[in-house]
Amino acid sequence: MNTDLHAPLGQNRKARRQRPGILRTGRVVAGICLVLIGASSLYTAFRGDGLKREAPSAQDQTAAPPSDTVQNQVPPQSPSAAVPNGMVSSNPRSGANVEQMVTGDGSVVTKYSPRQRDANGPVLIDASQVGQDPRMAAIPNDTLLQETPLGRLPIVGPDGRRPMDQYARPWSGAHGTRIAIVVSGLGLSQTGTQRAIQQLPEEVTFAFAASGNSLQRWMQEARRSGHEILLQVPFEPFDYPANDPGPDTLLTSKSVAKNMESLHRAMGEITNYTGIMNYQGGRFLADPNAMEPVMRDIGKRGLLFLDDGTSAQTKTAVIAKGTEMPYAFADVQLDKQLDVNAIIGKLDELERVAKRNGQAIGVAAAFDESIDAIAQWTQEAAMRGIEIVGVAALTNDPKRP
Repeated sequence: MNTDLHAPLGQNRKARRQRPGILRTGRVVAGICLVLIGASSLYTAFRGDGLKREAPSAQDQTAAPPSDTVQNQVPPQSPSAAVPNGMVSSNPRSGANVEQMVTGDGSVVTKYSPRQRDANGPVLIDASQVGQDPRMAAIPNDTLLQETPLGRLPIVGPDGRRPMDQYARPWSGAHGTRIAIVVSGLGLSQTGTQRAIQQLPEEVTFAFAASGNSLQRWMQEARRSGHEILLQVPFEPFDYPANDPGPDTLLTSKSVAKNMESLHRAMGEITNYTGIMNYQGGRFLADPNAMEPVMRDIGKRGLLFLDDGTSAQTKTAVIAKGTEMPYAFADVQLDKQLDVNAIIGKLDELERVAKRNGQAIGVAAAFDESIDAIAQWTQEAAMRGIEIVGVAALTNDPKRP
């Protein structure tokens, strides 16, 4: 039989005839398809995106936008301001233009575009206003500082921002049980200060003694670790001078000018604090004539005042309300007995106060026992629904809504 079944595959086969007509036809069809696709793309591009945009007439410029187009703008923030180097400074929260458009199928598309600024040339973004970013927390906001012979003192900014607002630790805003724990006396002991920064959670507030050492370095390390900080100023106790809180103690026997000088010298030691806390001071806190000008100056500078709660005769609340300044009282002294178990017991007492009142403040010194007890207790507190917050969150603030 004349067959090639037994021949190796691909051998002794006749070459197939090419059909050039069919190939040429396929090429033509493919070319037509490409032209059609290109034309369709051009048509779509020039036709638009299908969104309904109605250009309002001159008569309707002041009227509400059409029903299928909603334009919302973020409320403007504080205006741009000039900084010393001549460059315009801009608030990073200055916002954007927001436009919402309804498509043909009823879905909503939101369009964001930069808001037009009112100046030309480069703009300096003030990143220090972005909140408690650990990368920026140790850098002071220069607009909240006043250069004086006694140092850089806190002031309220030109836009009304207070140091208390700038340096406060953010919190959730939930209406649960809130506790602030303040560890005081930092800066007096180098090893104790370092241990507190390394072992205590960032939610704990630190109070630095104005007479401490290396305060600027410790402040920066504490802020980078996320802590809210206070400045602790020595006030006159009842048994002064037998019990001397240290240099530049505010005294009832001093003139107002001398006490203000001592206060400002203490304030100039560091920056980035939300307020002032007393160190001792039973006699000074009980004297309204001595206290009133000091409290008025603290409040005018946009700071809070924390009374450590050790004096039953304190006039803090009366004077603070009269000067409309933010203030708070400590509810529990945590480490009157230097024993870890005893301090944990005081922290449990603080928790009971907080659950009864919604919030509570406890204060302790930077002793090893206090640090160990607070570190242990705060780890367990979160599991019981307790939020540890900075002390600024628990102040009586007349400007808080």
